[in-house]
This record gives sequence, structure tokens and C-alpha cells, in this order.
Amino acid sequence: MSGRAFLAVLRRDVFVTGKELPSFLAQTLVQPFFFLLVFVVVLGRGGFVAEGYGEIMLPGLIALNAVFGALQSVTLPLVFELSWTREIDDRLLAPMPVWAVAVEKVVFAGLRGLLASLLMVPIGLFMIDVDWPPSGLLPALLMVVLGALLGAAMGLTIGTAVPPRRINILFAVIFTPLLFTGSVQYPLLTLQDMRWFQVLSALNPLTYVSEGLRAALVPDVPHLASWTCVLVPVLAIVLFTLLGIRGFLRRALD
Repeated sequence: MSGRAFLAVLRRDVFVTGKELPSFLAQTLVQPFFFLLVFVVVLGRGGFVAEGYGEIMLPGLIALNAVFGALQSVTLPLVFELSWTREIDDRLLAPMPVWAVAVEKVVFAGLRGLLASLLMVPIGLFMIDVDWPPSGLLPALLMVVLGALLGAAMGLTIGTAVPPRRINILFAVIFTPLLFTGSVQYPLLTLQDMRWFQVLSALNPLTYVSEGLRAALVPDVPHLASWTCVLVPVLAIVLFTLLGIRGFLRRALD
């Protein structure tokens, strides 16, 4: 019964996403599109960035969409559901354990992150010239899946940890530092002369998704070892999921 209830709740969330497709596309694609447009196309034509910078940045933007697409899908809705609206009470009536409700949110947000990431691929290929090795496509898909689950797990933890009266600090204190220290715009190993920023970037789990995608799609660019790019996100997914479930149980049953 729990498995069927889990799938029913998941199917309902996917159905709602289909009805809200325009807003979902705007939320997930506008920001990376303008990143690519300004940093690669506009600055590239002006000679302010090196030729071929697009090949470095596009894998980072795909990683960004996987992580942030999932993270935003669960964080803000969860803050509201656990506070003012208490919509979470309806979910708790489903015939499945409370912790399974939290896991469903991770799975659903991961699916949204995966979709947001895959949608970024044709946009990037249309705007810049790339030459991805076919052998790197499957490892790249693995990194995208890990990135989506990572963003969903982080979103569950943040959404249960941030009180509603502090929601205004999410973008300034959490989202923005995650965005600009995640090696989206630069390979981590090129920061040898800025050791402090390299260490700061290494603490961001998004970095390992960005580096893993570059290792798969543009292997000539300096990057971290592939096993590191898989191991760190897996450990982070487990850690943040456990923290998120604990926070969810505390807030939902409060």
C-alpha cells in the first residue's frame, strides 16, 4: 500500500508540473540562458573572454540547472507548506510513513532538476559550437542524475531548516554563494593562484557535478578525477537526505 501511495503522490506532483510548464521553464531556463548569452556570446564577440570558453561554461550551466532546478523545486514550496499554508498536513494523511513523504519530495524535485538540465542542452548547442566525445555522454548523464538528486536533498535540508520569517535570506546568504562558488564558470584546478577561493569552491558540492560534467564532455580541460566527482555527490546526497528527513519529521509533526 505504501508503494502505491508513494507513486500516486509522485504522479500527482508530476501532473501539476505539467500544468505549470511555462512557469517551470521560465524558472529554470531564463537565468542560464542569459549567463551563456552574456558571458560567452556577448563577451566572446567583444574579445573579453578566450575563444572556446563556451565549451568550459556550458557543462557548468548544465550542472547548475540540475542542482538548482531540483533545489528550488523543493526548498521554497516546503518552507510555505511547513508554515503558513500547512498544506503538508494533506500529504501526511497518505497511507505511507512520514519519512516517505520527504523522500517523495526528493524524488520529485530530482525529476524536475533532471528535466531542467536536459532542456539546457539543446539551448547551449544552438548558441555555441561544441565537440563532445560520444563516449562521454553516458558519464555526463550519470553526473546530471547525481546533480539533480544532490540539489533535491540539499533543498529538503534547507527547506526544513530555514524558518519562514528568514525566507528573505535564502537568496542572499545561501543561493548566491552556492551559485558563484560551484565551479560553473571556471575549472577548479585553474584557481592555483587563488588558493582561498579554490578551497571555498571545493567545499561546495555543486563543484563536483560541474567538474564531473567537464571531465566527461571536455576531457582536455583540467578537471578533478572522475571518481572524486562521483563519490563526493553520492556522500553529500546521503548526508543531506538524512538531515532533511530528520528536519522534516521534526517540522511536519510539530
